[in-house]
Amino acid sequence: MGLPNRDEMEGKWDKVKGKTKETVGEVIDDRELENEGRAEHAGGKVEEGFGKARRKVGEAIEDVGDKISR
Repeated sequence: MGLPNRDEMEGKWDKVKGKTKETVGEVIDDRELENEGRAEHAGGKVEEGFGKARRKVGEAIEDVGDKISR
């Protein structure tokens, strides 16, 4: 498994920020902040998933290149 790429790291960060906003919104009874947090958390999941897929495709291409050069 390779190192996480920028999309994965930003996705993880957005997930954390979103979950934090969601929790704070629940605690202070701010539905707008809570919903904003849910949306940011979901967006972070998508971005992280895209980053993982992109990394795996890159790793697969590297593996093919390694096999060809042997």
